[in-house]
Amino acid sequence: MRIIPAIDLIDGKCVRLSKGDYNTQKTYSENPLEVAKAFEAHGIKYLHLVDLDGAKSKHIVNHNVLETIASKTSLKIDFGGGLKSNEDLKIAFESGAHQITGGSIAVKEPKTFEQWITTYGSDKIILGADVQGDRIATDGWFETSDHRLIDFVKDFYAKGIQYIICTDISKDGMLQGPSFDVYQNLLQEQPNIKLIASGGISAFEELPKLEAMGCEGTIIGKAIYENKIALKELENFIIQ
Repeated sequence: MRIIPAIDLIDGKCVRLSKGDYNTQKTYSENPLEVAKAFEAHGIKYLHLVDLDGAKSKHIVNHNVLETIASKTSLKIDFGGGLKSNEDLKIAFESGAHQITGGSIAVKEPKTFEQWITTYGSDKIILGADVQGDRIATDGWFETSDHRLIDFVKDFYAKGIQYIICTDISKDGMLQGPSFDVYQNLLQEQPNIKLIASGGISAFEELPKLEAMGCEGTIIGKAIYENKIALKELENFIIQ
């Protein structure tokens, strides 16, 4: 299972929110590159980079930070947050993104998202399935759609999507453990997807459980920043 630390960006700084609420913003570093280099130094190969300014303003904003991290580390970066147009996607990939994550666009403009899968390939496009209850949330989690998680994932799997990042919003940033039941149900329904678990990771012991369940990757954010999981533990997990 891939270990994928998260850096969430507001004003170019490394921050975390609770349940996606911008009023809960806590800044952990003013230098995201230093944070990314610390991950790299512990054998981590992947990074989940989220443009929270982009998610709010509905177009890419923090592409300069993406470009800096991509050019000064060897991390494979998946980038998301506010990618709404072909131009946004072009900027993200030109700035060094290895993959991009689209969530709101898949709900609101599914034809555009399908075109991205066709144009760039299913290894480059990740479906962001951010879930509130069993409904998909959009626009920086300010809105909830009528799409149910299982149906949403099934629909895009049929259209070629392989990678899914599933975030349970009620768990995100709360350090109370991930939604094992949500991931279990999703993998039972769609066993061939490459599911990346996101939201709520609070302790190292949860990682082997997610791996045993069949998750392809796990995104870890606040647990690292709040020293609930040490980078050395992640390094040992990767080596094993």
